[in-house]
Amino acid sequence: MDLKKSSGAEVITIDVHEAKNLLSQGYRYLDVRTEEEFKNGHVENALNIAYMFNTPEGRVKNPKFMDQVLSVFGKEDHLIVGCQSGVRSVYATTDLLEAEFKHVYNMGGGYIAWVGNGFDVTKPNPVEIKL
Repeated sequence: MDLKKSSGAEVITIDVHEAKNLLSQGYRYLDVRTEEEFKNGHVENALNIAYMFNTPEGRVKNPKFMDQVLSVFGKEDHLIVGCQSGVRSVYATTDLLEAEFKHVYNMGGGYIAWVGNGFDVTKPNPVEIKL
């Protein structure tokens, strides 16, 4: 007998191909990486709200994450949550589902898998060096 209890909806992880398809159908991409990671390149039209911050003691959870998400998205919005490799996004997706967001998917493999499949990204403009 399984005594394990579920805390609401389960995280559904989709691969980058399905994520790309859903984005073309109106889903929004929530990038939960740090601002520094996001600035180095991200999925086109992504919105960045860091789930964790880098500190001298290591990474700590963003205490304002849910408030920041709720200031931009509604609980009925269709979201794909991604990070660098797919770990932080599982935690962020869990928090969103527990906050009663209805249409949220975790993108397995994260930004690394997105780039690895050759999908379009937005990167910073290189700095011009004048000689």
